[in-house]
Amino acid sequence: SFAMLRKETSQKYTMLFLFTGPFGINHGIELHSDVVEYAKEKLESFIKYSDSFDKFEFCEPAFVVGNCLEIASDSHQYDRIYCGAGVQKDHENYMKILLKVGGILVMPIEDQLTQILRTGQNTWESKNILAVSFAPLVQPNRNDNGKHDTVGLPPCAVRNLQDLARIYIRRTLRNFINEEMKAKGIAQKAPPKRKRRRCRRRRINTYVFVGNQLIPQPLDSEEDEKMEDDNKEEEEKDHTEALKPEEPPRNLLREKIMSLPLPESLKAYLTYYREK
Repeated sequence: SFAMLRKETSQKYTMLFLFTGPFGINHGIELHSDVVEYAKEKLESFIKYSDSFDKFEFCEPAFVVGNCLEIASDSHQYDRIYCGAGVQKDHENYMKILLKVGGILVMPIEDQLTQILRTGQNTWESKNILAVSFAPLVQPNRNDNGKHDTVGLPPCAVRNLQDLARIYIRRTLRNFINEEMKAKGIAQKAPPKRKRRRCRRRRINTYVFVGNQLIPQPLDSEEDEKMEDDNKEEEEKDHTEALKPEEPPRNLLREKIMSLPLPESLKAYLTYYREK
């Protein structure tokens, strides 16, 4: 399980997909509702359009609007916690309690990015990673009764059978594709970017008599002219290749899913309703 506690956040929530796996729990708490809406939009866009989505297994995050210093005392504990804002010293123990035994908390405290490992019910090990400067966490507001409004985290529910079936079907097909490519000796690597070769022109300085004065005058050598012509040809070739429409990369997982003898509605569900 993974919690991400922030005063202010960005689209980096989706990076936690890779760390937690498809069966993990990924919760994010953000103070500002507009930032949460933006994160949800980026998440939806990532699932629908990213070419990387079908290459890995992910844990979809759940977002909550609220102050992370107002989490209910009976909330779920986490294996990993990252706080993206400065924590005051008097809130250090509050953050530690959110960890499971064996869990790791990373947070900025007293201008140091600190890693805290919970070794027992009442024991922790801390070490400073590097010096940092973060904006501090916003302090909780009290309501009319003088009490803090608690923030309820999403429930840790078990996935339904349909969702589990989708995960295992996609995993099986992905493993089958990897074995096929391995048997064919095809390495799954991104095509290297072509580097443009730049040629430097060498100039030969000559001197010309004009009247009684000796005036320097640059003169290109034959080798320089040849290098210039080669460089022009290479630039023209690069320009021609850039104008050619690039073929979109094949999505082998999608091709396997679409070839299954299943109704179209189930195929759409297996592809997360992606259009490509």
